[in-house]
Formats: sequence, structure tokens, C-alpha cells
Amino acid sequence: MSFSKHNKQYVSDYTKFLTEMKQKNPALEEKQRLGRLIHWDKAPLDLDTRRRAEESRIKQQAYVYQTKH
Repeated sequence: MSFSKHNKQYVSDYTKFLTEMKQKNPALEEKQRLGRLIHWDKAPLDLDTRRRAEESRIKQQAYVYQTKH
């Protein structure tokens, strides 16, 4: 017995839009993959590099825009 009332043939406007956009510009998905490689899929830093980066950080005061007169 199925309680689902979902229409299996329904396609949302958003899905239609994306499908049309990908058909008009077939290189779009490849550009998305390249963008992901640049911004997200990076190799993890080794522990030594990570340690040196943490050690070289300069501590800031709690409110960086506050000035002492």
C-alpha cells in the first residue's frame, strides 16, 4: 500500500529552468566542476604547514576597530 501522493511526472519550474540552461550551454557543467576544483576540492594541508600557519597568526584585540587614544 502506497501512501505517497507525489506525481511521478511532475517537474518543477526550477528543474525545467536548469535543464533548459544546460541544453543551451553544454559546457556549463564542466565550468562548474572547474570552479569547484578551484574553490572547494583542495588537497589537505600537511601537519607541518598547518602548524606553521597557526604559529604565525597575529593575535587581534577583541574589537578590531576600537582605537586607543
